[in-house]
Amino acid sequence: MALITCIECSHVVSDKAASCPNCGCPVNFSMDAAVPAAPEPKKRKPAKRRKYKKLPNGFGSIKKLSGNRSRPFAAYPPTKEFNLNGSPVTQPAIGYYEDWHKAFDALREYSTNPYDLAHKNITFSELFELYFKAKYVDNKKKKFSKASIKSTKSAYKNCTALHDKKFKDLRKYDLQTVVDNCPLKHASLELIVTLFKQMYKFAKENDVTDKDYSEFVSINIPDDDESGEPFTQDELNILWNNRDNSAVQFILIMIYSGFRIKAFETIEINQEEQYFKGGVKTKAGKNRIVPIHKAIIPYILNFNPCSFKANSFRTKIFYPVLQNLGIDKTASGKKHTPHDCRHTFSWLCDKYKIDDLSKHLLMGHSLGGDVEKSVYGHRTIEELRTEINKIKV
Repeated sequence: MALITCIECSHVVSDKAASCPNCGCPVNFSMDAAVPAAPEPKKRKPAKRRKYKKLPNGFGSIKKLSGNRSRPFAAYPPTKEFNLNGSPVTQPAIGYYEDWHKAFDALREYSTNPYDLAHKNITFSELFELYFKAKYVDNKKKKFSKASIKSTKSAYKNCTALHDKKFKDLRKYDLQTVVDNCPLKHASLELIVTLFKQMYKFAKENDVTDKDYSEFVSINIPDDDESGEPFTQDELNILWNNRDNSAVQFILIMIYSGFRIKAFETIEINQEEQYFKGGVKTKAGKNRIVPIHKAIIPYILNFNPCSFKANSFRTKIFYPVLQNLGIDKTASGKKHTPHDCRHTFSWLCDKYKIDDLSKHLLMGHSLGGDVEKSVYGHRTIEELRTEINKIKV
């Protein structure tokens, strides 16, 4: 039992009593009245759906997808195909975005420059297949050697980390990581970088991408192909004593010009002004001008760059000729290579006191951080001709 206060007269009364003995007010009524009724919960008004401006006809559409998504707004290109019953064929979305405005910007960019959505999602491997087919299968104008095809395939195999990635999503970091992580020699890394450049050229031609990230990729290890050993003076004498041999004549051309053997496939020869123009590999080495040494001028008339193949000459002519002359081994017992001709030219430049800047320009060496030489160092063709002709035969 508990005592309560009557709500009518404030008289204390037992909660068991039927009514207040003072005023007759029912006790049950006073208890019910003492406890106020809980208010009914307010009904939440449904959130108003935000309205966006109507898109122009033929512009495409934007849909907000259901569920808890980080990028719920999907942008779709304009409908181009319809079923037999007239209903539109759903096309893949251009992309998915955080808000409506970003989706609208994507559609606006697409309407300015529509691109093939299939190409947008093409992977590195899929693009390589198209590039390889276009270059080596469909191209009837030029026949490529087995070595060239093998080199391209080898370079592709060394890019395993990129095979399943969308080509359009690749950046310089992805390409550079492949080159930096490859444990192979400099020559193999050159093939990878060459493949990148050719694939990006192919991709730009076919509107897969509009930016070439391959131009920023570098090889960050020393060029081991630069190692070699020059011919001795006795070996040079043997070559000159056999200068009636056309193969020996070309070896002398390589020795007294300083070009790499690969450069002779595309080299330009100015017969009138008597200089070479060409080069490969480095920026400083490409398209450099080297006056023709007076001792090899007669042999230039017999040389045709269009029919010259470096790999064929190396294996079928260079090595056999040196072996027949008994000078196929270096002074240290190693096998002479075509690159030893370039080392011989460098040695001859030092031996006959060709000035340092002229030697760098003739050989296509980078001047590195030497600001004075790289910015203010210049030589005319005639000045270079005077220097190179210091080399005596």
